[in-house]
Amino acid sequence: MIRIKRADRLIAGSVLGSLLIVWVVLVGFDTLTQFLRQLGDVGKHGYTLAEAAVYIGMTVPRRLYEYFSFAGLIGGLLGLGGLAASGELTALRAAGMSKLRIAASVVAVVAALTAVVVLMGETVGPLGDQAAQAMQVRLRSNNLGLTRGSGLWARDGHDIINAKAAQAVEKDGHPSVQLADVRVFTLTDDGQLTQFSWARTADHIGGTWTLHDVQNTTLDAKGTHASTAKDQVWHSSLNPRVLEQSIVHPEYLSMVDLQRNIRYLERNGQNPGVYASAFWARALYPLNVLALVLCAMPFAFGGLRSGGLGKRLFIGILLAVAWYFLQRSLTSMGSVYGIPPLLSNLLPALVLLGVAGYYFRRHA
Repeated sequence: MIRIKRADRLIAGSVLGSLLIVWVVLVGFDTLTQFLRQLGDVGKHGYTLAEAAVYIGMTVPRRLYEYFSFAGLIGGLLGLGGLAASGELTALRAAGMSKLRIAASVVAVVAALTAVVVLMGETVGPLGDQAAQAMQVRLRSNNLGLTRGSGLWARDGHDIINAKAAQAVEKDGHPSVQLADVRVFTLTDDGQLTQFSWARTADHIGGTWTLHDVQNTTLDAKGTHASTAKDQVWHSSLNPRVLEQSIVHPEYLSMVDLQRNIRYLERNGQNPGVYASAFWARALYPLNVLALVLCAMPFAFGGLRSGGLGKRLFIGILLAVAWYFLQRSLTSMGSVYGIPPLLSNLLPALVLLGVAGYYFRRHA
């Protein structure tokens, strides 16, 4: 009779090997595709082939995070499918292991890797993406730069501009860019400061920049002069499309950064919708991965006994695509109908767990 501990090692070895291969293939293909796209920018603003390679390399941790759920799904199917094709899965069932127990062994392997992936997705991934975005900003504008500690810096004629943060917000249903904690230093040709302006926020609407809650300080031979304004037109040539490139997409931010953005938007009476949805997607990431893998396991106990690698791979890809559209549809419906972000991001996992629970109750 096969010992359970030995069976777990057998399942773990088969699933782990398949998962890692699929993971490398998925991430490798996406990385190669993005690198080929970067080649079109090589030579612009001094952008070199080496810098393109570095840029892609910095985004690899985020790509590993994004594709892990699909790798877990397809790798789990391939691993158990291989055991089913060789008859070892049947032997495990004959030894007394239930389908749920076998599926639990697969989920346990994926869970161990998920913990590592989540840690990477909250540390190395966001740092790499922010550094990569800074490179892209430099590529698109010689007068714009990003630093991790002091935010965005830009030169606009005689003005030096510093914004501590750039937020992705929605204005009238359209995505827009809003700068926060904005400082504008106006200099003369010989570098003398003539005016300093601070604004709580700045946004670009109707082709014009507007500063909000502005404090102006002017320096001249007679001294300093202060004034304030609720709203003030800002004649700046800053390109909002370039600024959009400087903003890391909410889904690429860490949970700490997402919370910071959510608090900022709530303090200013704005809807933190995209950031709140991204936060709960991050928080529920382990649950979604494990629910997806568990829901895919029933296919290894029937339809995958016959057929080769191609059939198992096809079913895995089909399930991955179905999961992608299910998740996107439910979260989009949540934002349209005002469903709380926690619930709209939890719904896909609940659906998967319900389907898996129904199967294992009927086919123990």
